Amino acid sequence: MKLSYYPGCSLHGTALDYDRSVQEVCGALGIELVEIPDWNCCGASSAHMTNHEIGMRLPLRNLLLAAELGHDVLVPCAACFQRLKAAERSLKEEPEYWDIEGYPEDLNIVHVSSLLAEDSVVNKIREQVQVRFDGLKLACYYGCLSLRHPKITGVINYEQPRTLEAIVESVGAQPVSWSHKTECCSGSLTMARPDIARRLVGDIVDAAKRAGADGMVTDCPMCQANVEGRQLDLASADYLPVFFGTELISAALNGHYPAKQKKVHLVDASVLDEVLNRAPQSREETL
Repeated sequence: MKLSYYPGCSLHGTALDYDRSVQEVCGALGIELVEIPDWNCCGASSAHMTNHEIGMRLPLRNLLLAAELGHDVLVPCAACFQRLKAAERSLKEEPEYWDIEGYPEDLNIVHVSSLLAEDSVVNKIREQVQVRFDGLKLACYYGCLSLRHPKITGVINYEQPRTLEAIVESVGAQPVSWSHKTECCSGSLTMARPDIARRLVGDIVDAAKRAGADGMVTDCPMCQANVEGRQLDLASADYLPVFFGTELISAALNGHYPAKQKKVHLVDASVLDEVLNRAPQSREETL
């Protein structure tokens, strides 16, 4: 399988570790990624909230570059995914307004969790897992942008999604049933209104703790940074680490959790090490 790859700004900046894990996992699963040459910022938040024309032209340019490669487009960042899907919808509905002809109808924009939750991919993950995370309970947290609005994203089960749960189960961990998996974490307001961010993140983390979660898993770099970072402002020091789905898969496939990866977390992420240390260190030992 070959896919065009749109990393977006976060994965080349504050979420470099997410980018590494996406590329590592895809490589291990036989998925070839071709980074879109000369891609630009999708304009998430800053552009589309300021000017509609700019907010659409930025992601449209990326789609036209992807179309030249001729492959479906893999997008790890939830905000980038939402903006590319919004541009695609507008382009297909109003091609004359955007003065663009020949855009391929069969070009698909694929979010990374949707790809990794496909049955064939899940089976590959299970076959290659070196260490299972048995006993690790995780709250799957989707946030807003990879799901809503469904008229843009095309997601059917936007209130009760299951892609992250499929990823968590593929490495032997247990997804918990909880109430806040699609609630907003206020990522776009975290600097302007930290009071709102603290309240919403506090509600999310409390809900995950009530469900018995040892940590959380997400596919949104903004959510990951905001939910971990704003926990530091809360009264409780009983923090929950927020892992990327690809981060979990990478550790399960490699059989270890690198210290440099653990260091990028803003709260203690040693729970993954604890589970790994309890688990057999290879699939052969479990046979």
